[in-house]
Amino acid sequence: MPSNRLGKVQKHITKKKGKNVVLHENSRDTRRLQSASARDDKLNRLAALREKQNKPYLLRIKYFQTCAQEHESTFSTEESHAMIEGYLQRENEELAALKADRRAGRPPSTRETLLKQNQESEKGEFASGFWIPDLEDEHNVGKLKDWSGQWSNLSTMNFVRITKDGAKHPSAFPPKGLS
Repeated sequence: MPSNRLGKVQKHITKKKGKNVVLHENSRDTRRLQSASARDDKLNRLAALREKQNKPYLLRIKYFQTCAQEHESTFSTEESHAMIEGYLQRENEELAALKADRRAGRPPSTRETLLKQNQESEKGEFASGFWIPDLEDEHNVGKLKDWSGQWSNLSTMNFVRITKDGAKHPSAFPPKGLS
């Protein structure tokens, strides 16, 4: 979480100078305020970028959480494969609707192109190792069911990479390459 450095600097300057003091354009205090403002902007921008990068993984884990809520116990490897296949097919209806709405001879829309690229990258990931929570561990499935939806709460769970041919490898959190 970014700290509110700007608020601290403003409070300090107000305490030192008083409430109704106008600062000189190039004064030391003005430069401190500008520096603190720039730092807060940078931290907020980086936090938003991190959140945007983590969103696909959060949506993926949310999907597996809803599947785990409906299931009583742990999952077998075949059930995990079926859930991954269901996750990979989640956007097929939207793709078909976009393709049907498009006139003949027209290029695909940007949304349709993005969905196809996303599907292809996820299929490639499944071939080399799809990153999911370990659904064969009873304790881990309980943690997944109780998960609050926050990125920081995922560090307590165990994750695995499951390949299309059935191999299962332990993985790390957060996902990096093929770890």
